[in-house]
Amino acid sequence: QVQLVESGGGSVQAGGSLRLSCAVSGNTYRRCLAWFRQAPGKSREGVAAMSGDGGSTVTNPVKGRFTISKDAVKNILFLQMNSLKPDDTGMYYCASAATIYCPYDSNSFDYWGQGTQVTVSS
Repeated sequence: QVQLVESGGGSVQAGGSLRLSCAVSGNTYRRCLAWFRQAPGKSREGVAAMSGDGGSTVTNPVKGRFTISKDAVKNILFLQMNSLKPDDTGMYYCASAATIYCPYDSNSFDYWGQGTQVTVSS
């Protein structure tokens, strides 16, 4: 069992920053962790991922603006979001998959947090 609890969402103006946190508990050995987002009327999309061996990736829409990291002691996954744009608005979810390397396919993830809302105004 894996439990994921997100926090840190909010409303910011374009160009601003937010840092999302995901408190992770349970057995995450050799599991990957990722951030997804979903805007109203759109499908869920991957944003950033951290593999079970500590490597990280971000997707092209957020490259150069978002950074994923993890506090291994406290077992918290972070998503630092800078230079936010209105297109970044959506519900952000933390998720875990039973694989070392994260696919950006939401169907591959078996544990999800409840989400935290991010709203970016122009």
